[in-house]
Amino acid sequence: MRTFWFLFLFTTLGLYAQNDDKATDLIDKAIANKAKNDPREALSAYQFDTYEKTVITDSLGSSTHNFFSEKVSTHTYTQKNASSEEIIGYQLAGFQRPRYEVFAVNVQSRSFYDNDFVIFNTRYAGILSNRGLKHYYYTLNEVNPEGDYVISFSPKKPKTIPGLTGTMTLDKSSLALKSVNISIDDALNILLYQEYSYLKDLGLYIPSNRDLFIDKGDSDRQLSFFRGKISVGVLQNEIMESMVSKKYLVATTRISNFKKVAPSQIHPSPYSIVFGPNAQNQPPSFWKAYRAENLTTKDKRSFSALEKIVNAENIERRLGNINNFSVGYFSVNAFDFDLTYPVKFNNYEGLRLGMGGVTNAGFSERFRLEGYAAYGFKDKELKYGIGGGYLLLPDKDAWLSLTYNDDLEEVGNYAYLTDRRVYSLFEPRLVNINLFYAHRTARANFEYRLSPKILTELQFAHRNIYQTTEYRYLQNGMTFSNYDITEATFGLRWSASSKFMKSSDGIKEIYDGYPKITAQISQGFDGLEGDFNFTKIGAKAYYRVDRLNKSATEILVEGNVGFGDLPITHLFHAFPNAPTKETILQRFSVAGVNSFETMFFGEFFSDRLFTAQLKHRLRPFNLGRRFKPEMVLISRFAIGDIQNPEDHLDISFGSLRKGFTESGFELNKLLFGFGTSLTYRYGGYHLPNWEDNIAFKFTFNLQL
Repeated sequence: MRTFWFLFLFTTLGLYAQNDDKATDLIDKAIANKAKNDPREALSAYQFDTYEKTVITDSLGSSTHNFFSEKVSTHTYTQKNASSEEIIGYQLAGFQRPRYEVFAVNVQSRSFYDNDFVIFNTRYAGILSNRGLKHYYYTLNEVNPEGDYVISFSPKKPKTIPGLTGTMTLDKSSLALKSVNISIDDALNILLYQEYSYLKDLGLYIPSNRDLFIDKGDSDRQLSFFRGKISVGVLQNEIMESMVSKKYLVATTRISNFKKVAPSQIHPSPYSIVFGPNAQNQPPSFWKAYRAENLTTKDKRSFSALEKIVNAENIERRLGNINNFSVGYFSVNAFDFDLTYPVKFNNYEGLRLGMGGVTNAGFSERFRLEGYAAYGFKDKELKYGIGGGYLLLPDKDAWLSLTYNDDLEEVGNYAYLTDRRVYSLFEPRLVNINLFYAHRTARANFEYRLSPKILTELQFAHRNIYQTTEYRYLQNGMTFSNYDITEATFGLRWSASSKFMKSSDGIKEIYDGYPKITAQISQGFDGLEGDFNFTKIGAKAYYRVDRLNKSATEILVEGNVGFGDLPITHLFHAFPNAPTKETILQRFSVAGVNSFETMFFGEFFSDRLFTAQLKHRLRPFNLGRRFKPEMVLISRFAIGDIQNPEDHLDISFGSLRKGFTESGFELNKLLFGFGTSLTYRYGGYHLPNWEDNIAFKFTFNLQL
């Protein structure tokens, strides 16, 4: 592999701390010419192949690498359907089973024409974008012998907004990119070189090769190919250790076979990444055709050395356990124990201990069994659930499942089918909930992915409901305390800007994009052994903006409406999280994620409800290498109403027709993931005693 460091020696020389008017004018014109120079805008459709080789090593003189991978991909782009990558060949030294998460890591962006440029999952302002004009100083270094412009760039505020430092060469006529050299000396030391070739028949400069070199140095930052859970160098020492010695990442990319095609001639996959049928088993002749250079002795030696380490340390199984743990499971052979069951606490059950889980692919790739059991030491009742499922259509994630549960559920909780699997070490609101109902529920569920971005689920359920407190529902002159519900529910989730990878392991989200929109409709039947006829509709939208200065803004809005016979168990609440106790300190507890911290449990129920939440995360405070607390400003609003509140007997609650408002802040990650929050209630439901309007709680944020 050729070395390219010396190409960068000139990149950091002669950079100035102010804009050069001539350089800025050239950059303005280059941005205006993007429609002619960026292949994604200039061509309606095209294809090309890439060969990528990535290695991680302790030092350039070591005998083997700590990590070695290479892949060959065919990339397809159409302006209508965007881009898709089919990996037709790959090798990952040391591993027998595919580790698909490696190929989901964005080591480097493909185009400097983007608003953002990514290097190992870190975003920088794009150098040829309107955003770049705001964040970079540009200087015209020289006009080279060919008449092209060599322009240097450096970030205006490198300590607050990450930026690139280096030079670019622009064609003298079209102002298209001909080469880019980047050198960053920061927490990570980065060298990046990208070269372009001119295709005369297309009149375009096309990237031909990219070389990336990262020196970790003394940074405590972990670079990961394994879903953010495993550090670089994993194969040499303990699987979860931080990098403490120098390690180097070198990634080279060679681009070939670029061609313009008619959109009708190609059919790009709806998935961002897919794998060819023989991708892991390509013969030596295949690799010889695509490699620009032969493998070095060090490359070849790494295959056998890493295989020995992977086998000796049982790395593959441990990686599987870690990936499962990140979504709430701990694997033992063919069974995944569900980590949401073991320990819980709430005001009704007291301490709740349980165990449960589901079979995995080691048991069967098409059939699954699941179950759990839990016991509450305060109510002295056993709860349990059993079920199974069959994968009808693997390409569509189409599962048909049957389950039966004898358990508790919170009164007024409205759960979306497609969002039900959200894992956390503990559930903050659960500690404070005091109003539950018991149920015995038989369900049949059918999950189906309409497209990579649209997940749907259909459920038919029959429930026997039993009150745990005094409550009666008046309907047509009759009162019901316990009753039966027969209900059909259809839900969908649309991840509009997310990207997905399809492999033999299934469909995985590899880029978490926004907005995310969830909608659901339920119909209860008076008949079919059900007591009530009703319709419930819910929809919510979540949007997040992440900024280069590491601040972020989140918006969550949700609307719910119900018609017909709705007992209190099937009304809506706004996720209250204030215990019904007198003093601030007595109400001190755990803040929820999206809950109303000053709204008391059981205070409001609605059959029409709208909620909105705005969070603004400030840039983390840099108070030390390992002490970076974060402040979040929060404001929440809820408005609703209820028809015929007189039909709900033996219980008292209010409406939300005047509008409920609270605002406050969180100060997170003060110590071991713990922080604190303070929220104030005001507006239409402001309480006479000012102390009752205040919620002082602790927060818990831990990234695994």
